Amino acid sequence: MTRILMVCLGNICRSPLAHGVMQSKLSETEFYVDSAGTAAYHIGNAPDKRSIRVARDNGLDISHQSARQFKVSDFDTFDYIYAMDHSNYDNIISLARTNEDLKKVKLFLETHPSIENKNMPDPYYGDQSDFEYVYTLVNETCDILAKQLQA
Repeated sequence: MTRILMVCLGNICRSPLAHGVMQSKLSETEFYVDSAGTAAYHIGNAPDKRSIRVARDNGLDISHQSARQFKVSDFDTFDYIYAMDHSNYDNIISLARTNEDLKKVKLFLETHPSIENKNMPDPYYGDQSDFEYVYTLVNETCDILAKQLQA
């Protein structure tokens, strides 16, 4: 089974959306998808209500997810670790123990060829339209990643 981890800062906005969208595009018998945050701000909380809403508006239920913090043992558990922006990428890389750990970490938007800025915008301080934009980027990128992972 291939194991995929989506990581943002607090694990309530971007990574729960990426978790839910990616999970919807892959076979649960072949892939396991989870999400985490590099900070401990929201441990145990459900995703932001605006993330839940935009997911629901697109046919996904992410309300059952619970925020957790990225931990070093995630390098042992997951085959692919996707960071939502450079700051979170750097935070994850700083915890890597080996070159094998480093090879697992990628910027989520690296696979999206038409996006120049590889930092997924953080919609937390924005409004619902910011969450809708992030959902669009996440959905497009997950389509690309799902095709690559299934190939």
